[in-house]
Amino acid sequence: MIAETFIIIAIMAVAVMGPAIVIALVGQSVIKALARNPSASFKIFTGMVIVLVAVESIAIVALVVIFQLFSN
Repeated sequence: MIAETFIIIAIMAVAVMGPAIVIALVGQSVIKALARNPSASFKIFTGMVIVLVAVESIAIVALVVIFQLFSN
């Protein structure tokens, strides 16, 4: 019982940390891109929003799958 709980926690940590790292890298890249070319802010912002939506949806789907797999 305890081992199964630790496995679930480890899988959830991986499912959450992956998108968190991607979001941090996207934020860093957006700041660098805006510093280089502020006039392209609309294109940069649009691309950033699309990437962030995709990353968050992947994280939500991963958590739903984990809850479905390990539900009692």
